[in-house]
Amino acid sequence: MNYAMLKGKFLVLDGPDGAGKSTQITLLKELLDAKSLSTTALRDPGGTVIGDQIRQILLNPDHAEMSVRTEALLYMASRAQLYSEKIAPALASQQCVLCDRWLSSTLAYQAVAGRIGTDAVLNIARASLERTWPDLTIIIDLPSEAGMDRLGPQRDRMEQKSANFHRRVRQAFLDLAQSSKDARFAVVDGAASPQEVHSRICDAINQAFTP
Repeated sequence: MNYAMLKGKFLVLDGPDGAGKSTQITLLKELLDAKSLSTTALRDPGGTVIGDQIRQILLNPDHAEMSVRTEALLYMASRAQLYSEKIAPALASQQCVLCDRWLSSTLAYQAVAGRIGTDAVLNIARASLERTWPDLTIIIDLPSEAGMDRLGPQRDRMEQKSANFHRRVRQAFLDLAQSSKDARFAVVDGAASPQEVHSRICDAINQAFTP
């Protein structure tokens, strides 16, 4: 791979709960750092002081009464702050930005699984975000039951949702990757060792950015 081609690129790893996104972000950053590519790794929601406070509100199990539309608005607020404060400056300085989740998550969790509709979420995104889509979104696919088995006993508010909800989330990610006309997606199988999944992610990145 020509790692220089990732300068100034915005890459997102997304997928169902338990798919291994955080592990893969860490492995990818370690690789890019070793190749002397300036890289910033972030998470959504969060990544800023404001975003981390929004994250606590969103994921607190005590907030079971939160509506799906409120979820969507709060996720987008954290995302808007993250882009303005961290992502845009990093891209402007030709860093490669890696982000754990982005708009694809809100489309899967709130628009489809939460049933408020894709148009509603996209309208919020277009009104809120300076940039709607990254250069590449990699979906780490894993059956929802396997993802849930990977989670520990202390689950956040979203992780505590029903098995049917999480099955809808997984299918929504796959459908989005197949049907999106506005963004570039790749899907990798997450049901393997972390190193094997990492290798598949590197292959997907190489394929996406090699002329």
